[in-house]
Amino acid sequence: MVKMYYAENPDSEHDIHRLEVNLLEQNFIFLTDAGVFSKKMIDFGSQVLLNALDVKSGKTLLDVGCGYGPLGISLAKAKKMSVTMVDINNRALDLSRQNAQLNNVDVNIFQSNIYEQVIGSFDYIISNPPIRAGKKVVHTIIEESIDHLNDGGSLTIVIQKKQGAPSAKAKMEDVFGNCEIVKKDKGYYILRSFKE
Repeated sequence: MVKMYYAENPDSEHDIHRLEVNLLEQNFIFLTDAGVFSKKMIDFGSQVLLNALDVKSGKTLLDVGCGYGPLGISLAKAKKMSVTMVDINNRALDLSRQNAQLNNVDVNIFQSNIYEQVIGSFDYIISNPPIRAGKKVVHTIIEESIDHLNDGGSLTIVIQKKQGAPSAKAKMEDVFGNCEIVKKDKGYYILRSFKE
């Protein structure tokens, strides 16, 4: 059984790709590899999420399940945010560190199974959650986010309708008492809740 991208140590053979992309009107270089999510391109869901975010520069942001880092790194650079990035996948974290250096971005990157190693709270939490890891993981990202948000802070996630957007929205309403669909694009939903 090959370990998936949401495993701690993927065992697929290395297959390094170099992506040159424009995100948030800035140019970036990202190294990717086998054993991480969406290695051939910045996945569409992440792009929709980035473009739908309404964030203020100088604020703090936590990227949960950061993968090789396209969300957190691009927000740190384009929006001048103080970004923390976590993932369970050590290969993804190594790539994130290299990609932060390649793009001259100073971000805090460390291993954490969801919020296990996360200390403190943030103005924003974002996630393109690992759907294949199962509904329980997605719902844990939602449920425990409220404990890591500052008052007035928000959780924003991207999830496809067919992969559980309606149940994720219901869970966010349950946890926060509010949830809005910020955007819908080709079956992807951007869902946002505020800690009131």
